[in-house]
Amino acid sequence: MKSSNPLSVPPVRAIELLAPAKNLECGIEAINHGADAVYIGAPRFGARAAAGNSLDDIAALVRYAHLYRVRIYVTVNTILKEEELKATEAMIWDLYRIGVDALIVQDMGITQLDLPPISLHASTQMDNRTPEKVQFLAEAGFRQVVLARELSLDEIGRIHRRCPGTLLEVFVHGALCVSYSGQCYVSQACYGRSANRGECAQFCRLGFDLVDADGKTIVNDRHLLSLKDMNQSANLEALLDAGASSLKIEGRLKDVSYVKNVTAYYRQQLDAIFRRRKEYMRASSGTVHLAFRPQLDKSFSRGFTDYFAHGRNPGIFNLNTPKSLGEEVGTVKEVRGNCLTVAGVKSFANGDGLCYLDGQGKLHGFRVNRVEGNKLFPLEMPRGIRPKTMLYRNFDQEFERVMQKKSAIRKIAVDMRLEANPSGFTLDLSDEDGTRVSVVLEREKERARTPQAENLKAQLGKLGTTPFEAREIAIGFAEDWFIPASGLSDLRRRGVERLLQARRITYPQERRLWKQTAHPYPEKELDYRGNVMNTLAEAFYRRHGVEQIAPAFEREAPAGVALMFCKHCIRYSLGWCPVYQKKRSPYREPYYLVSSDGKRFRLEFDCKACQMKVFSPQITQIE
Repeated sequence: MKSSNPLSVPPVRAIELLAPAKNLECGIEAINHGADAVYIGAPRFGARAAAGNSLDDIAALVRYAHLYRVRIYVTVNTILKEEELKATEAMIWDLYRIGVDALIVQDMGITQLDLPPISLHASTQMDNRTPEKVQFLAEAGFRQVVLARELSLDEIGRIHRRCPGTLLEVFVHGALCVSYSGQCYVSQACYGRSANRGECAQFCRLGFDLVDADGKTIVNDRHLLSLKDMNQSANLEALLDAGASSLKIEGRLKDVSYVKNVTAYYRQQLDAIFRRRKEYMRASSGTVHLAFRPQLDKSFSRGFTDYFAHGRNPGIFNLNTPKSLGEEVGTVKEVRGNCLTVAGVKSFANGDGLCYLDGQGKLHGFRVNRVEGNKLFPLEMPRGIRPKTMLYRNFDQEFERVMQKKSAIRKIAVDMRLEANPSGFTLDLSDEDGTRVSVVLEREKERARTPQAENLKAQLGKLGTTPFEAREIAIGFAEDWFIPASGLSDLRRRGVERLLQARRITYPQERRLWKQTAHPYPEKELDYRGNVMNTLAEAFYRRHGVEQIAPAFEREAPAGVALMFCKHCIRYSLGWCPVYQKKRSPYREPYYLVSSDGKRFRLEFDCKACQMKVFSPQITQIE
């Protein structure tokens, strides 16, 4: 509702672009390319077990980030065994001492530890998709809540209206889990590798047959659970208006090229919005100067979808492949000898990686050895490729060459003013965040033979490899005093050093003491989906009114239960949804997914909850 006061100004809301980092290099480049915050794996207990980082590397990232007012969040978002709690507590204190801004956690047992005054964020692994759950977490003390990827814009808006003071983090780009995060147990059940403990085996990227209750094959060897990658770049403004305050890029296992390109792209998109919408502002400092044009289709993707942002739609998955397709680059015009002629407007380079889908929908790839205009000479001629086949480029040699070089710098604007004082000269520096310092050059004044103002400005503006760039340089005296270049250089150097020191001292580190609460949890019972792995987590829920608490699936796996809970629905994808499409399947239910090793996973379609469930496997004999 708009204010009736025509002079009222809406409050300005800081918007955070949150980028991933699998290591220190990725974290620094995320900052250089425009991130307002970076999330990185802890040495242990993160939901990507292969993406742990040393305390020294995290400390180095914190020091670099805080210069730009960029926050560092560390993931400690696995469920914890009893014997891991003390080690987790010690690690959290280490992270606090090196200046980490917040922890992203899943296990409520962490809230019962002896914690330093560090902010906690509620991981999407907590399955945060209702206003009631988000309100509970906010009242429990969580600074920021990471929402489920499956939520629509309307659902995010409802949560924001119920919890207007809660910072809401939403995913805007990257890989999608087919099951609600934190509610997938198939990897643990089939391979002994728990997704809730950072060891997901990527079951959803496998190929399956789909058979009916009579054993008839409906679909043969297709990737029925493999979703495309999320791309919300067209919905950013709508997400902000719905109440999102942190926009998250997935990818803690992605390489540095991905982090650079995707972060820079979303930085540009957000800055364009901020120029039009003054009620939104960036959450960190500095301006990014790029040496390339960001393009999302140049980085890893399985094809793009905005998922359920605008409700259910059929374009969220790719039956053919779980691998990266990349950008469309043209169609095969002619196949002759060791050469392909391509019809299209894209240029190619030696070393490009191309791929295509054959007549059966299987993905094949090949490397370009030599290019002559629109004629491509593969290293090995791809088999079975035919005219009119669409080609995709999933490795762009020229783009990757640019990405391997320095591709961005980030500079903090600073104003400088040189004044005369009784004993010499004073240089005042004030940066874009209002940090102010002064340094003095004691020197007897002498007049110059020529005008000096422009020379003084030029010398003071030489900020080179520092994090700063001059926005305005003023000379506060009319006399043409002579100051040698060495004196100006020393004055500028000391001014920069003092400003850097002042920025570190004045960094707005948030301290949040965790207070024990006892407000009621939205549910009275928790089954295995509560992911209660340890006694401290159990104590938390009991104090908040939960009466029956089952152990986590990883502790005690119940037989015959659902292993995945999916908004994605195979029946809908095949056109047989009785609710949306008003059609019924010609095949008899229940359906089964059959894996290559003969396991049969029964599917159940819960139309009331608009959800598909995948149940524990049954073993069938393979001939």
